Amino acid sequence: MELCALTDTDSDIPSEKSRSMLALTVWVILLLLLTAALVALGTWQVKRLSWKLDLIARIDARIHAPSSPAPGPAEWPSIDAAGYEYKHVRATGSFLNDKETQVYASTELGPGYWVLTPMREAEGTIVIINRGFVPTDKRNPNTRPAGQLATETTVTGLLRINEPKGTLLRSNVPAQERWYTRDVAAIAEARGLQNAAPYFIDADDTKNPGDLPVGGLTQIVFPNNHLVYAITWYGLAVMTFGLAAYLVYFERRRAKASR
Repeated sequence: MELCALTDTDSDIPSEKSRSMLALTVWVILLLLLTAALVALGTWQVKRLSWKLDLIARIDARIHAPSSPAPGPAEWPSIDAAGYEYKHVRATGSFLNDKETQVYASTELGPGYWVLTPMREAEGTIVIINRGFVPTDKRNPNTRPAGQLATETTVTGLLRINEPKGTLLRSNVPAQERWYTRDVAAIAEARGLQNAAPYFIDADDTKNPGDLPVGGLTQIVFPNNHLVYAITWYGLAVMTFGLAAYLVYFERRRAKASR
């Protein structure tokens, strides 16, 4: 019987060289796809940076603008965060102190409560005012009688958008007077308020009689790490592209050396 030796040229088994080229091609394609994804993420963060800077500029302009009358019923359907949040507004009316609501708060002054009091305007509309912060031992209105204003007054502050339902971990329980967010719709329903505005006003730092509640504690913070994120994604893209280029360069050198 005559035996024939198999060679790389007449065998169906891929050569070591072809296997190496296939692996290189797969790795380079994967690295280039990863590079494209990282560039896309970096570009998205650049767009987010532009949006955030524009938002900060718009909010800053609203805060420092002269106060304007709080939006009336005609505007209520169109009120949203983009167009109205942090707008400097004023409202005039009489507080309904017997319908006050306390919302749990943690501030620079420590734990306590926001005091939300409905204000009835001359037209009969209701605007809920976040009059400010009181410590836990002053939650009961009877402990701060001087601050229970009975006459018509004007409040200036920042318009805030409704905070429905509660926080991620704790839900509002109106029946038990447990409030964790300033949900004006639920507060209005619980207090039997009709014709109530779909927003509330954070009162400014004008002192109240007896120094309570303490207003002007609105936190206006917009984290802006988009530039750092963009640099990170672009840096990783450069690294992955560089690795792909190095693999091609290394394989070419190895191929030349083996000839």
